[in-house]
Amino acid sequence: MPGHFEPLPGGGAAVALDDVEISIIRSLAIQLLELIGPGPAEDEGADPLAELFTEGPSEPPADPVLRRLFPDAYGDPGQPPADAEEAAEQRAHAAEFRRFTENDLRAGKRENALAVIHSLNALAASGEGGAVLKLSPEESRRWLGALNDLRLAIASRLEIGAEDDADDLYRLPDEDPRKPMVMAYLWLGGLQETLVSTFMP
Repeated sequence: MPGHFEPLPGGGAAVALDDVEISIIRSLAIQLLELIGPGPAEDEGADPLAELFTEGPSEPPADPVLRRLFPDAYGDPGQPPADAEEAAEQRAHAAEFRRFTENDLRAGKRENALAVIHSLNALAASGEGGAVLKLSPEESRRWLGALNDLRLAIASRLEIGAEDDADDLYRLPDEDPRKPMVMAYLWLGGLQETLVSTFMP
């Protein structure tokens, strides 16, 4: 899928998307929203100040995609702890950090995914030619966050690690059932890379 972001004069970015591309990104963003889950209930009498002090979970999510999106803040997966005491200390620090940060992280990721969905819904696709999506600088930042989360989610489902070679992914045979998601992963990577470049001076 061609399409790449280009900078707009005065800030922001633009990309031409066809109807299929719009549908794919919207569908993936909706799935991401469902995976992240709803935000805190908005009761009419709820105290917004109390919500600031609501604690999040202390354990990592069970779903591997969510674990990739909300990793532990302590400990290096590539370097195991020296001993049981260090491992216990890392778990305690990670649990404490997660309790006070995960709710905010989820809210941010939710807002980014919603921003993508809203901007695509507002895009008036004109038949076969699609349309040009124009983003403000703030919308561009939200899109960048959402594209990163979508790629992490797909990579987790496909068990793609940071060290995996993109050339190997391109060489997957067409009959491989992973091929459509791999192509979406690579395409989103191209969009993400060109969107990052629009922030460069």
